[in-house]
Amino acid sequence: MNRPSENVARPQTEWSARSRELGELLARSGMGDRAAFARLYELSSGHLFAVVLRIQRDRTLAEDLLQEVYIAVWKAAGNFDAARSQPLTWLTHIARNRAIDSLRRAQTQPQLQTSHLGSAESDDEGDVTDRVAADGPGPLDLLDRACDARELETCMERLSPPQRQSVALAFFDGLSHAEVAEHLREPLGTVKSWVRRALQTLKTCLERGALRDQAS
Repeated sequence: MNRPSENVARPQTEWSARSRELGELLARSGMGDRAAFARLYELSSGHLFAVVLRIQRDRTLAEDLLQEVYIAVWKAAGNFDAARSQPLTWLTHIARNRAIDSLRRAQTQPQLQTSHLGSAESDDEGDVTDRVAADGPGPLDLLDRACDARELETCMERLSPPQRQSVALAFFDGLSHAEVAEHLREPLGTVKSWVRRALQTLKTCLERGALRDQAS
């Protein structure tokens, strides 16, 4: 799904104060400034953790992924191009890709267990099916999420272009309603209306998709 916010960035003079600061911190981090990188982490880690956690629901894994994200940011900071995207959009893109990659790795990684059935240790260890269960997502959960992602993409296509762009900026790029309004140069009330109606449309579309899955 193409999101215009990732393809066309506003001139830096029109960025919010937050975006300008993040851009400066990325530039300094790209030159090896560790203090700037620490400040970048302080300002953006909460948002990026929320992005990761929406995809990778296991909190422990999400925390580990967040560290991977910032290692990648440190290595790639010098490649950030302010003419192509806003800083938070660029950071969010890295975080989302890392989180999605983690789900793909989990889908392909074999999960091996030895039951020890009939051994002397089996009484203490219990049945193998009791030990396999874990807090993290299982293969069926991961498959469900992949299907949900495809269904969401289909439903997003049903939105009007302004609705689709507003939702993408608010939920994929993490902008506030005020920042979305500033980005699109539209009244705040109009943007809130677009987002509200878009969410209602998405909810209805996704519910219908869930009913179809249950019936099939």
